[in-house]
Amino acid sequence: MKPKRAKVVTELKDVALATPQTWVLKVAGYRLYCLDGVNKVASADWIEADDDEAAIEVAKKTHQGQLCEVWQGPRLVARVDLRRR
Repeated sequence: MKPKRAKVVTELKDVALATPQTWVLKVAGYRLYCLDGVNKVASADWIEADDDEAAIEVAKKTHQGQLCEVWQGPRLVARVDLRRR
């Protein structure tokens, strides 16, 4: 069974200071875009996750109350509506 790992990279220094072992274990890079009331990008974060499901879980845990999109390169992985109704 493959371990589920995910990390939000908020600072470029976190990537720059990575050890060589980190690069060997490099996981997929995702972008998390949170949208405002008129569907414009309000914030963006990098996410490192093993797979699409792990990236979506990070979005759900860290951005409650917002409408977010998870992207991997040019591919839209998911649109996650976390707004309270």
